[in-house]
Amino acid sequence: MTNKELILLNLEEIRRRSIMLWKALPEEHYHWRPDNDAMTAIDVVRHVLGADHGWDMIIKHKDMSDYRSPWEGKAYTTVTEDIAYATQFRDKLIDTINGFSENDIATVSVTHPGNNKQRSLGDYLLRIGYHESVHAGQFLSYLRGMGAERPS
Repeated sequence: MTNKELILLNLEEIRRRSIMLWKALPEEHYHWRPDNDAMTAIDVVRHVLGADHGWDMIIKHKDMSDYRSPWEGKAYTTVTEDIAYATQFRDKLIDTINGFSENDIATVSVTHPGNNKQRSLGDYLLRIGYHESVHAGQFLSYLRGMGAERPS
């Protein structure tokens, strides 16, 4: 397997597991949060799903100074509908990654606009997976805190 194939497999597996967790969220707990300063459960889901659009722009070196999320102003519906809506952005991100060569993965630099840290594309793509994994752990603690069933 190539580095790119491993990165894509990792992103796919992380998303598969995240979706299992998100679908376990009871609708009556969509707006549950552990405290007033935390995101709600549905906001955690949207944060992760919405990030794909931003990641795609960042790895394409697009200007993020006037970034607008495609989720801005979108009414809350269901987790299933949010996942379906997000598919277009995930597919774009995966297509972009598929367009990179193995050499690109090792040599292209990416600068994250939030902290101006420069990393190799491969490193950055792995951090995308890490970001989602961190939120999966957060979401598991949310499910535990609200007393909901947690998938194994």
